[in-house]
Amino acid sequence: MLQSSDYILRSESNRLRPLPVEVPRGTVFDRHGRVVVDNVPGYVVYILRGSREATRQSLEELRPHLGISDERIEILMERVRRHEPLVVDYDADFSAVSVLEEQREKFPGVFIETRPKRRYISGEAMSHVLGYVTEITAEELASDRFADYEQGILVGKVGIERQYEERLQGRRGTRYLEVDARGRIVGPLAGNEEDSGEPGENIHLTLDLELMEWIHHIFPDSLPGAVVALDPDDGGVLALYSAPTFDPNAFVEGMSDEEWKSLQSDPQMPLLNRTVMGLYPPASTWKLATAGIALDLGVVGPHEEMPIPCTGGMEYGGVYRGCWLSEGHGFLDLAGAIAHSCNVYFYQLGLRIGLDPILEAGTRIGFSEQCGIDLPQESRGIFPSERDFWDRRFGYQPMEGEVLSLAIGQGPNSQTPLKMAQFYLALARDGSAPAPHIIENLNPEDEWRLNLSQESLEQLRVGLRAVTAPGGTAQYWASLEHWEVLGKSGSGQNAQDLERSHAWFAGMA
Repeated sequence: MLQSSDYILRSESNRLRPLPVEVPRGTVFDRHGRVVVDNVPGYVVYILRGSREATRQSLEELRPHLGISDERIEILMERVRRHEPLVVDYDADFSAVSVLEEQREKFPGVFIETRPKRRYISGEAMSHVLGYVTEITAEELASDRFADYEQGILVGKVGIERQYEERLQGRRGTRYLEVDARGRIVGPLAGNEEDSGEPGENIHLTLDLELMEWIHHIFPDSLPGAVVALDPDDGGVLALYSAPTFDPNAFVEGMSDEEWKSLQSDPQMPLLNRTVMGLYPPASTWKLATAGIALDLGVVGPHEEMPIPCTGGMEYGGVYRGCWLSEGHGFLDLAGAIAHSCNVYFYQLGLRIGLDPILEAGTRIGFSEQCGIDLPQESRGIFPSERDFWDRRFGYQPMEGEVLSLAIGQGPNSQTPLKMAQFYLALARDGSAPAPHIIENLNPEDEWRLNLSQESLEQLRVGLRAVTAPGGTAQYWASLEHWEVLGKSGSGQNAQDLERSHAWFAGMA
């Protein structure tokens, strides 16, 4: 009886083939409930053959219809497992599927299923923050994070698709097909209950789809850059735009090796999310940090003028350092220096603070840390915590004069656009800013604190208000009907192209 049962079980396993029941990934909505990512019907082609030889034969037969390359065939052959379906094409073209269905008898062991196909409604406008999905790799399958995943599953690679992969993925179901002794498909197993799986979880973003589309529409073609907008109430990200963009739908539809290499080698780096990964000298936008540190240390009063007037530059340590206005600004107080972005004033302010105190304060505030946004691959800011930084990075010990460059946002100081947005959010609020977040109702506990008094914060805002007022350096850049705009422009040195600076504007409305 035991032997008989064993033979029956073997017979059952030999004639049944498990087939995954694909479930839709969760739908993604913007802050107003508008769909930004959903699913549409797609087609996946499987091979269910008993031997490696039969599988290779089927691949050769499918080659002209699905455009399978020699390299792809070898990759697929490495994935062959006995009695397991092999995913040949997870996004087959409808015309190819029609041919295969019409000539089904010519393709034994080939099975076609409908599966949910990811669709990015406004793909290019939100590509970096949303990310994209592609088939899971062998390396991912071998990792602890994907221990329960199977070959052929589509997984998020970057953006929120990666960050919230487990919530969006859902659980695959299973159904069984019956095959004959030669491995040919007979059909679905009669009387067998199907496990339909569980769809992925829907998620709601803090992003505003209409705002993102507007930014994408007005952003100059082929100009690298980034735009970040934060909700002052809770740090929710209203916009997170990086240019140039890419189309995430191209990954879903299947990208050739040539297309992928072209995208990776593009000198404009469209795959780089500049908002959270790009590091740039903050330039004059960082002068507000210098001013805040000086007020906090008590080395300057809000209405105090520096002893040396701006005549277009100043000399220190035998080196002449210029101001952007060659004829000079004369004597200025703090608000005036912010309004006119006077380098000479901030050179002297940096010397009053001192190199060691500015390193300690900048590090304490958090300019060498991440913001903590719920996205993968956020870069950490670059800011020296001590003098040994120069020795490790450049091979020399710094002189006190290094503080002049740091005071105007140059030198070894590079920040992401998101970090500078968070800094200005803290200036707009009470000196604190929650961690920026993409998902609604995340309620991050950590807050970024500047440790400035309300009086000091108000003095900084007076300066920012003067920047956009008539006579300020950004009076023509920041005019909004019905809104008062406070902000600061900046022009940072570009190490890759000395003739083209990094242009900044940071502010609040």
